[in-house]
Amino acid sequence: MQGTFRFSFGPWNIHEGADPFGPEVRRTIPFNQKLEQYKKLGFDGIQFHDDDAVPNLAELSPAEIVKAASELKKVLDDHGLVAEFVAPRMWFAPQTIDGGYTNNCPKCREYAIERSKRAIDIANALGTRNIVLWLAREGTYIREAKDPVVATERIAAAMQAMLDYDPNIRIMIESKPNEPVDHAYIPTIGHAIAMGLLTNAPDRVGCLIETAHALLANLCPSDEMGFALAHKKLWSVHLNDQNGLKFDQDQTFGAVDPRRALNQVRVLDKHGYGSNGEWIGLDVKVMRTQKEGVDLKHLEYSRKIFLKLLEISRSLDDSQIDQLIADRDYEELNFYILNAMLKG
Repeated sequence: MQGTFRFSFGPWNIHEGADPFGPEVRRTIPFNQKLEQYKKLGFDGIQFHDDDAVPNLAELSPAEIVKAASELKKVLDDHGLVAEFVAPRMWFAPQTIDGGYTNNCPKCREYAIERSKRAIDIANALGTRNIVLWLAREGTYIREAKDPVVATERIAAAMQAMLDYDPNIRIMIESKPNEPVDHAYIPTIGHAIAMGLLTNAPDRVGCLIETAHALLANLCPSDEMGFALAHKKLWSVHLNDQNGLKFDQDQTFGAVDPRRALNQVRVLDKHGYGSNGEWIGLDVKVMRTQKEGVDLKHLEYSRKIFLKLLEISRSLDDSQIDQLIADRDYEELNFYILNAMLKG
C-alpha cells in the first residue's frame, strides 16, 4: 500500500533570521506574499498558529475572531490553499510564563483553556478539524515546581474541555522532550498517545511527529512514526533534520542524515500514510546566513528531497530485501540500501 502525499508548511517557516544571539537579518515578507509562494513551491496546505490566522486575537471578542478567520478562509480559497491545522500559541502570553494548562495559577489555567477554545473557533472558520498542541511551556526548570501527577491530570482536563467544546475536533499532540523548558511533560509520542486514554474520546486524540523532536529525545524518527502508525494515531508529521542533541534546529529535511530521512519516507509510504487525508508537513527554517532572494530554498529542497527519497524507496526490490532478511545477511542489506542511495 503506497502513501498519498501532499505538502504543507507554516508561515513561520519563512522568517527574518532572528535568533537568541542576534536580530533580524532579512526584511519581513507580508503574510499575503507568503501565501503567494505556496503553490509556486508545490505546497497545497498551510499550518496555522491561532495568531497567524488572527494576529490581534487578544484584542477581539470571540465573534470578531470568527469573523476575521472567516475572511481569511476566503483568501485561502482564492489562493487554492487548505488549512491543515490550528495550534494555540500560548507560550508568548504573559499568563503562560509558567505554562498554560499546568500553570500553578488557576486564572492562568483558565486563560489557557479559553484561548484553546478560540483556536477551535478559528479552525472551524478555516474548515479544519485538526488542533495541534505543542505543549511548549508545560513542564519545569526544576522538578519540585510542579507535581507531575497533577500536571498530567491538568493537561488531560484541558484536552477534555476542548473535546467537549466541539465534538468534531481532533487533537494532535506534538511531543517534545525539552526546549523551551528543561523538562517537558508528554515528551514522546508514546506519552502523547497515552494521554488520549485520560479523556472520554481517545479516538479523537492522536499525534504529530516531528523529526527533530524525536531526535532530541534520542529516538529514531521512523520508529516513532511506525509506533504511531501501528496505533492508527499518526495524523500529521513535521519533517526536518537535526544535527545531534542540540537545540531544535529545523534543518532542511534529509540535510544531515539522508538515510535516516529515507527510512521516514519509507515507513510512511509502505503503510499508506496520506490515504486518509494526512499531510506531509515541513517544519524547516531558513539558515540565518541565507541572503534575501534565495531564502525559500529550504522549503523547495525539503519537498524535492522527500520526493527523491520516495523515488529511491519505491525502486528498491522488496523481494530481494525479504530474501536478505530471511538469509540474515544484514551486511548485504546494508550495502544494498546504501548503493541504491548513492546511485540515486
